[in-house]
Amino acid sequence: MRAEVVAVGTELLLGDIANTNAQEIGAMLAGIGVDCHIHTAVGDNEERIARAIVDALGRAEAIVVTGGLGPTHDDVTREAIARATGQRLVRDPVSEARLRAIFERIGRPMAEINVRQADRPAHATPIETRIGTAPGLIVEHDGGVIYAVPGVPAEMREMMARAVLPDLARRAGATAVTHARVVRVSGVAESAIAETLAPLWRSLEDGPVKMAYLAGGGEVRVRLTAKAGDAAGADALLDPVERRVREAMGAAVVGGGDETLEVVVGALLRRRGASVAVAESATGGGVSERITRVAGSSEYYAGGVVAYSAAAKSSLLGVDASAIRREGAVSEVVARAMARGARERFGADVGVGLTGAAGPDVHGGAEPGVVWIAVDGFGRSAARTVRFAGDRAAVRGAAAAAALNLLRLFLTEEVS
Repeated sequence: MRAEVVAVGTELLLGDIANTNAQEIGAMLAGIGVDCHIHTAVGDNEERIARAIVDALGRAEAIVVTGGLGPTHDDVTREAIARATGQRLVRDPVSEARLRAIFERIGRPMAEINVRQADRPAHATPIETRIGTAPGLIVEHDGGVIYAVPGVPAEMREMMARAVLPDLARRAGATAVTHARVVRVSGVAESAIAETLAPLWRSLEDGPVKMAYLAGGGEVRVRLTAKAGDAAGADALLDPVERRVREAMGAAVVGGGDETLEVVVGALLRRRGASVAVAESATGGGVSERITRVAGSSEYYAGGVVAYSAAAKSSLLGVDASAIRREGAVSEVVARAMARGARERFGADVGVGLTGAAGPDVHGGAEPGVVWIAVDGFGRSAARTVRFAGDRAAVRGAAAAAALNLLRLFLTEEVS
């Protein structure tokens, strides 16, 4: 069975918010073996939404529409579905009663405009809401089916899992599942990864496992997908391919799935019973922010210093002022001194130091994008320089990832 996703909301077209609902729904559909080849985004306009639904029904057997089910006048998905299917809009008494009960339960008066959420195309089946106030819809039309779910992500996820996916799997016959694996790689450019994995890519071209590269956030995710009759079959297809990716990329592999750099670094520090302190300049606290995203990071994160000026580097971290004048603020000697200073000041087992020119101007004698990173601890230290392209935000994000990756390699003793 083929499906399409129609995401409703002018804010999506204006770039005010990212279309994450379509992304998540696409993954959900793949998980039950339903092919989704097209995502459409359309603004809050009844005629254009209706046209998008009609066009989608011409290509696919199932449509998932997300958004436009709220109570305000620009929420017109219900009307658009009625127009697309040639039905009149009616008010569902059961949905209205549920709406009024929701507001009574939370002790708030219900504005009468909220009653619009109980409207539905005459032959539609409402989907009861469990979160929020917007009921969903199931509308059969001309051999196909239209599902309408709220645009609020939490409400969408709950309704998809409880009502839409089981119904769609039943209609599709649930003859296949699609599983995905992600191998996270850091410290290697996407093009270099593609070159290394080119033989594997060619061997997969006509097979059941597909590979894709997703770059961003200072890493490249190698995504593997396989479609099979059941989960065990999909996993059996993925296992040898994932093994070959990991063998080819070696120490550059951070982990898989949700094993981000900060998660892996945290696990390594816990395993050693060690603590870390961070001294940052160009990233402005970005390395510390990523480390502390992980629940329980207080077990191993001692603290951090953001030292932008030369005076701050000297007074807070003990960096030799003459070394800064002689070598420049963006230099190996300064990065190493910052790492050592962070470790000593916080009494940590290992320190990370980072200094660079985030751009757009030359800083500390370095061109924009040049960053020095150092790690110091356990009686040894390591440093490396990297250069990143892009604007200031891109450089800062990539530099924070590179610092975490050097720390990872230092802890696994992959770098001397």
